[in-house]
Amino acid sequence: MMFKQEPGRFYINDESGKMIAEITYKYIGEYIAATHTFVDPVLRGQGIAQKLVDEVVRLSRSEGKKIDPVCPYVKNLFEKDMQYSDVYLKR
Repeated sequence: MMFKQEPGRFYINDESGKMIAEITYKYIGEYIAATHTFVDPVLRGQGIAQKLVDEVVRLSRSEGKKIDPVCPYVKNLFEKDMQYSDVYLKR
């Protein structure tokens, strides 16, 4: 699945151009805040939200920044999966 990127978000649109999944983030000083994750109900349960998180994680690793998981989904994922421990900004 190929996500599009704009400043502050990764997303995917359906064939009609409707946004069907996205993650938003913002730079705050030396870290990235993952602020919101959305997946259209028809697509839920397919791992798309985690793939969106992985895009922000890839970005943060390439820039040497930690991620503040403001979004509850991202925070829950970071707390359950140790593969994100290197980027998890715990508060």
